[in-house]
Amino acid sequence: MAHLLGAEYDAFAASYAQAAQVGLRINTLKISTADFSSKSPFPLTPVGDYEPAGFRLADEERPGRHPYHAAGLFYLQEPSAMAVAALLDPQPGEWVLDLAAAPGGKATHLIARMHDQGLLVANDVSRSRARDLAENLERWGARHTLITSSAPPQLAARFGPVFDRVLLDAPCSGEGMFRKQGGFAWSDEIVLACARRQTTVLQSAASLLRPGGILAYATCTFSPEENEGTIGRFLAERPGFRLIDPPRFAGFAAGRPEWLPADVPLPDRAQLARCTRLWPHLFAGEGHFVALLQKEGDERPLRPTWSGRPTQSALWRAFAQETLRVKFEEGRIGMVNGRFLHLFPPTTPDTTGLYLLRHGLPLAELGKNHLIPHHALALALTAVDVNQAIDFTPDDPLLHAYLQGQPIAHSGPDGWVLIAVDGYGLGWGKRVSGLVKNHYPRGLRRTPTLQG
Repeated sequence: MAHLLGAEYDAFAASYAQAAQVGLRINTLKISTADFSSKSPFPLTPVGDYEPAGFRLADEERPGRHPYHAAGLFYLQEPSAMAVAALLDPQPGEWVLDLAAAPGGKATHLIARMHDQGLLVANDVSRSRARDLAENLERWGARHTLITSSAPPQLAARFGPVFDRVLLDAPCSGEGMFRKQGGFAWSDEIVLACARRQTTVLQSAASLLRPGGILAYATCTFSPEENEGTIGRFLAERPGFRLIDPPRFAGFAAGRPEWLPADVPLPDRAQLARCTRLWPHLFAGEGHFVALLQKEGDERPLRPTWSGRPTQSALWRAFAQETLRVKFEEGRIGMVNGRFLHLFPPTTPDTTGLYLLRHGLPLAELGKNHLIPHHALALALTAVDVNQAIDFTPDDPLLHAYLQGQPIAHSGPDGWVLIAVDGYGLGWGKRVSGLVKNHYPRGLRRTPTLQG
């Protein structure tokens, strides 16, 4: 870095004596930025014009323990990572693919920018990481999503060039995260191996983009081999793509094509300056790189509607009548794995042969003579959407007892009850004779804080 940055290096090195930035992005699908800011339990500092819903927090805050986080009112995301979806700028109604989406920071950002309209396909090749992705999108209350865990070539073979926008948050050597994560394995060999892998995955990402569509390639490394080098090689092999000159917000720096060896064959080296670099000495965040690539043409493929068979369930109808004030379109409610009811997105591609974790919004699990509403449904509702809700303030001891998995004594009619915090759904309880049985998922329950 001293060799590459020259006179800039002293400022770059000095930035590592400062604390890493803690970021919070508001879930605008559930609450407006103004409303959250007015009730925020943490002091908020805006990240900048590139993301009006993004803020920085003081390092000593513990926002992940607040009930608002459990209700999906915000996501903890490093400020420079927020720039990626902001630059890709997906629009409501589009089909968008997040190719390496876990744990879900950029996926939740994309679906918020889409106003949960259209379709977001969020994929991660790792099954365990894809489960984390599903949990985060579930907490976000997103409905028009499809979560897969398949290799990029499998997706390309199944879907073809149908997406309006594609995000590839490419696996990289991670240099930009040293300040945030501390030391980890790094070598020149890892950099070169990552660059080779990125080139392969980028080709799959490009084959999933429709003519006229936009692809965002992002890394969290400073390495020119993985950044300008990967993009340059791609442009040399795929002349039907061009780099877009993105908006330049405060602290957003240009790409550095001059760092690539002179003997590397590139079609238009100067064009690589259109890439975006975020530096910790120029921007209040960690290291990031973003390139926006547009595919030539302007062809909008036909969007197939969901072709499954709607499920007519007497159990669901009874539950909806007794519990819900909002209606779900019955023509889009179908069965998954023989026992789960889902609300499918209005348009959806054929997923035959792919590994699916979620398809739309899970509504309920059906037994032989009973129904259990899904946790995802609770997180997609508010207190005014149901007939019975127990709406707690964030500091109510009974709310924290619920989050620990304890039953709650609460009078009222028997039946399913939405547990909420300041009106936003957290989970389900079932009241019988004045006692609310806890249905908060066991894997999410909190350990009681020891007093002493």
